[in-house]
Amino acid sequence: MSSSLANLYTAAEEHTRELPMSPYMFGALALAGFALLLAVLWMFRGAAGHMSGGEAHTRASERG
Repeated sequence: MSSSLANLYTAAEEHTRELPMSPYMFGALALAGFALLLAVLWMFRGAAGHMSGGEAHTRASERG
């Protein structure tokens, strides 16, 4: 029985798959994705002030 378990274990080990690309490329893609999300976020900076007619910005400047 122990030999059949050993055979099963070695058969399970043989079915490994390689990554489709280098691990460094996965990191580079993640970094590029976060940079893209940051760029989208940066495009909408100050959008709330523009949508409200700029009143929030003028009130803050009047306070001091």
